[in-house]
Amino acid sequence: MGLESKIKVDASFSMSSMTDVIFLLLIFFMLTSSFITPSGLPVNLPSTKKSEIVMQKTSVTITKDLSYYINDRRVLESALERELAREISGSEAIITLHVDKSVPTEYLVKVAGIAAALNAKVSIATQPGK
Repeated sequence: MGLESKIKVDASFSMSSMTDVIFLLLIFFMLTSSFITPSGLPVNLPSTKKSEIVMQKTSVTITKDLSYYINDRRVLESALERELAREISGSEAIITLHVDKSVPTEYLVKVAGIAAALNAKVSIATQPGK
């Protein structure tokens, strides 16, 4: 008696469709994650009730010892305007200020005034409050 089946079942499993799904998930999570570039400098930011995320291209940091940094590169106060103009030339002028909460307001206003003179949009970095 010939009881053998004429249909042969392939026992192998193709992983190509699974890798496609994983690749698409990876792309999805990369595109939907926040594009915040954290400042590598230790600055104690002020807190607010509502904090919005802004895409930062240029970061200006003022530390509690009144040192100025543009994108984690130390800059003298006298050369701040020249270096900031060089940094934002040819790109969309968005400047994010990372100012320590112990720094007097006059230093923040000085940098914001320089940015306004360069026709740049200014955003102040804060941390979300409770």
